[in-house]
Formats: sequence, structure tokens, C-alpha cells
Amino acid sequence: MTEKPVTEMSFEEAMAALEGVVGQLERGEVALEQSIALYERGAALKEHCARKLAEAESRVEMIRAQEGKAVGTAPAEGL
Repeated sequence: MTEKPVTEMSFEEAMAALEGVVGQLERGEVALEQSIALYERGAALKEHCARKLAEAESRVEMIRAQEGKAVGTAPAEGL
């Protein structure tokens, strides 16, 4: 099975894949070399998710600015 490249994943796909990686590493049922590869993929997935969240935050700030609302971040529960 070929894994989908991280850069082609949606945020939701990347989060699900990251959860899978973390689960495998926590169970400790993989060989050392596979653990290292999983860790590297997990780091890439984490970075991808962080980038996607930052992009979403920027888009929300732009929308708020266009509506004449204060630009900046606010807790989600405050929206």
C-alpha cells in the first residue's frame, strides 16, 4: 500500500494519519527502524496540520477584516 503524500492531505486526513502514527508508536509493536520512519512521518504530519491551521486562521482574519471587525485571533468559543 502506498501512503498518500503528506502535502496532498487535507487537515482531517493528516490528523487521522497522525493519530494512527502516535498509536503505533505508543503500542511499541514496531521495529526500531520502522519507529524512526513513523516518527519522521509523524513530524511531517504535525507540521502539515500546523500549516493548515495557520492558513485557516489567516483566512478567518481576512474575512473578519472585510466585515469591518477587529483583526486578530479570538478563542473559538468566543465567536
